[in-house]
Amino acid sequence: MNTYPRTTVGGKSLSRMIIGTNWFLGWSHTTAAKDWYISTHVKDRKNIADIIEVFVKAGVDTVMGNIQCDPLHDSIQDVQQRTGKKITMVSTPGFPVNPDVVTGKGWNLGEVAKILDREAELGADFCMPHTSTTDCLVDKVLRTVRGMDTLCKMIRERGMIPGLSTHVPESIIFADETGLDVETYISIFNSMGFLMQVEVDWVAQVIRNAKKPVMTIKPMAAGQLRPFQALTFAWNAIREQDMITVGTMSTKEAEELVEISMNILSKQAVTVKLQETRSKSTIKPQKPVKV
Repeated sequence: MNTYPRTTVGGKSLSRMIIGTNWFLGWSHTTAAKDWYISTHVKDRKNIADIIEVFVKAGVDTVMGNIQCDPLHDSIQDVQQRTGKKITMVSTPGFPVNPDVVTGKGWNLGEVAKILDREAELGADFCMPHTSTTDCLVDKVLRTVRGMDTLCKMIRERGMIPGLSTHVPESIIFADETGLDVETYISIFNSMGFLMQVEVDWVAQVIRNAKKPVMTIKPMAAGQLRPFQALTFAWNAIREQDMITVGTMSTKEAEELVEISMNILSKQAVTVKLQETRSKSTIKPQKPVKV
């Protein structure tokens, strides 16, 4: 497999692996100490650009995150200048949700327009309201995502492709049922059920039945699953049109994730160099001991 596998979302070609940004920006889903470590040692314009460059050179040219969070936009621009390649940006901004949105009075359109204008200015290709916005609006009685049609319309008007970022499986179901104008969904999916609201097999069914491609996130459960186990499960449990978003803190990790995934997708043995400890000395190939 010479080129990284791709899919099409809203008429746009995307790499099936997406570069996640939580591990760049200090959101570890682990501990405050880990957040501090990331913010202190990783959250740097050059560090982030170096990691993204590894992915882009391997054909993974899609980034997910809030493009308005510093220094993400500048890092992306740096990589595009270094490589001469266009990076597709899947941005996940938050919007001010208040009781007026839920009761039908509507959004603060001036504030929404300000956020979206900035998204467009920074070059977001996809604009997918973050779970902190989307999931506040899921109405399980009326089976709809309240007020989201207005956001989708305003996203389209600015030349961006709309989608939903959600931690609630019903968001996908209700958006499909109501014909909401979105082209894709972001959904948590990992083998241990980390941060998932229902069982793994139920979420797998939601993804499998979704009318639009799904961008899965947290395949390694924020570092609680090792890459080999996590990616073997995830790549084999989603459809060919779906995607996996991965987070890393170093260029070496980026190289490993690309190689592991390419091996899995091409149905070959994973060839990435294994980590070693002293206790593994007896299971490494050696010449027979003569007695």
